[in-house]
Amino acid sequence: MERMWDRVAGLDVHRDWVVGCVRVVVRKERTVAKQKFKTTSKGLAELAVWLIEANVNLVVMEATGVYWKPVYYALEGSGPELWLVNAHHVKNVPGRKTDLADAEWLADVAAHGMVRPSLVPPPPIRELRELTRYRKTQADERGREVQRLEKLLQDAGIKLTSVASEVWSKSSLNMLEALIAGERDPKVLAEMAQSTMRPKIPALTEALAGHFGAHHAVVARRIIDHVVFLDRAISELSTAIAERAAPSAAAVELLCTIPGVKSNTAQVFIAETGGDMSRFPTAGHLAAWAGVAPANHESAGKHRAAGSRQGSRWLRRALVESAWAASRTKNSYLGAQYRRLARRRGPNKAIIAVAHSIIVAAWNMLNNGTPYEDLGADWFDKHSDADAETRRLVHRLEALGHSVNLIPAA
Repeated sequence: MERMWDRVAGLDVHRDWVVGCVRVVVRKERTVAKQKFKTTSKGLAELAVWLIEANVNLVVMEATGVYWKPVYYALEGSGPELWLVNAHHVKNVPGRKTDLADAEWLADVAAHGMVRPSLVPPPPIRELRELTRYRKTQADERGREVQRLEKLLQDAGIKLTSVASEVWSKSSLNMLEALIAGERDPKVLAEMAQSTMRPKIPALTEALAGHFGAHHAVVARRIIDHVVFLDRAISELSTAIAERAAPSAAAVELLCTIPGVKSNTAQVFIAETGGDMSRFPTAGHLAAWAGVAPANHESAGKHRAAGSRQGSRWLRRALVESAWAASRTKNSYLGAQYRRLARRRGPNKAIIAVAHSIIVAAWNMLNNGTPYEDLGADWFDKHSDADAETRRLVHRLEALGHSVNLIPAA
């Protein structure tokens, strides 16, 4: 096997230790040096000196949870080229599992070009990514708390959501605050309805008659306070994200021209990809990296469905959320695409196809610096095979028991 690198270091990273192996080949003679370092700042400084003195050209490490981050950041910019590789791509031979063997195996596969580096964005993008990911976790937690509030009301026999559209609205919160304060008269509670809920007062009176107890009030108070706290945290995070995304404001504005894509999704796109589309040779490469491209499975010349690829779960989630929003748009290509595919293949596959279309559009837009141009809801009708569509409709009518006789229009 052809050797691509002569001086390579492999690092087996753990929480407290990192084991290094330097593999050097000179005139077909191979020498191997191994050493163990602590992952403290002092230990990582010693590791950097050891690698520089060994005059290595390439340093390779696995992406092991979050433990690779302090090691990577300490070595970043120290001299040798630094690669972070997917742990699934460098599985060692079974039965030879030791830290020293893993480090040597890493150096060996990298020296022969058997692995490729993962995308590690520059520090400003990493900061933005940390903030966008944390904002998403807070938004998810907020959703779970609202669900807990609904479960609590069901436990108390309060059927508020059977009448109101949601439990977290101004009218619903006024009723909840009154319940917590000790009000139990359903008529008094129903009169707190505002705006469009006023016509529902009779139904609310019936729905608010339950057995809301003191223990329900304690839990409801904690949930409401927590949701208010989370709302404030999400707002503050959004402000910090907007400040750090300011250098990419033009890209965010471009992405927001895509139906279903809002500023939050555009910020996640920049945070996860770095906004530099030159890292991805084609739109297909980016779609595969994001996990919204079809996976391949071929054996003995036979292909079978393998779902979608594994990819960046944060970017995939943002794309899927935008795809659901785009699927509800009228007179748009993405909305028509969803409805067309959902009829034949189901909503889940259709939504991934829409997410794929969004990311392909984003790659082209950022590459060319042009806003989104909608193809229109009638694009599929204009580009469909009229004969094939006619045969399909005739077949469908015949299956329903009709006899079809086609007469061409004048």
